[in-house]
Amino acid sequence: MKQFLALIRFPNLIIMLLAQLMVRKFLVFPERTFLEALSWSFAMLVVATLCIAAAGYIINDYYDVKIDLINKPARVVVGKALSRRKAMMIHLYLSAAGVLLGGLIGWRIGAVLFGVAMLLWGYSAQFKKRPLIGNLTIALLSATMVLVVPLQAGQPSLAAWAYGVFAFLISLVREIIKDMEDVPGDASFRCRTLPIVLGLPQTKWVLYVVIALFLLYTGFIMLQRQHEPLFLVYLFVGVVLPTLVLLRQIFFADRKKEYAQLSWLCKAIMVVGICSMMVLR
Repeated sequence: MKQFLALIRFPNLIIMLLAQLMVRKFLVFPERTFLEALSWSFAMLVVATLCIAAAGYIINDYYDVKIDLINKPARVVVGKALSRRKAMMIHLYLSAAGVLLGGLIGWRIGAVLFGVAMLLWGYSAQFKKRPLIGNLTIALLSATMVLVVPLQAGQPSLAAWAYGVFAFLISLVREIIKDMEDVPGDASFRCRTLPIVLGLPQTKWVLYVVIALFLLYTGFIMLQRQHEPLFLVYLFVGVVLPTLVLLRQIFFADRKKEYAQLSWLCKAIMVVGICSMMVLR
């Protein structure tokens, strides 16, 4: 069970669950209590998106067995604790369950989740091996997991779009850093990720540009909410300062362990940033 939870990245699924709950309560239905904001259709949406996400992690590990034996040998589950055939079957069952549940909610949700499942398959099979395309795909899917909540509720939310862009940008930074961490295994199997094509020094310049856009965007959001001091302090302390630390550490990083730490810092910035919706007025 422990290995299966590691395979489906259980902590990431919990983060996704909490993010969707917060979007529903604080952005889509801020006037309702927490229990009033919940519904059976929303519960179905959460289960559906978690199924799709778990399936995505499984298919990613299915295709990356040989690469992960070089990059992360201790974390390999497919081919060891779980056969590749069983992994593929579980992936198909979870994907089908997610799309079916989405279709029961409504054709738009079903179509979105079907598209997400196909993109995750394409990412694992091909996109992640190409420069920037795989990074942009995962960043886009991170934003989609936020935006699908107001879509299901039938309640357009400008604030949800703002958080979707936030998730897109910080996910893009994290995905590029993860590629920098995985260069040894990726290079061994002729992947053409950004660090392999450009080299690490040039890839850092790409990161500087994306992080600059992220900081500018965060600053723009803060200007729009300048009448909310608690929100401003929260974003400055919880997002801006850690991002500046991230920027500094990227400049000095040159080892796999350091890139892994930067990836975790990106995840922390995302979680803290998403939680800022709790202090919105």
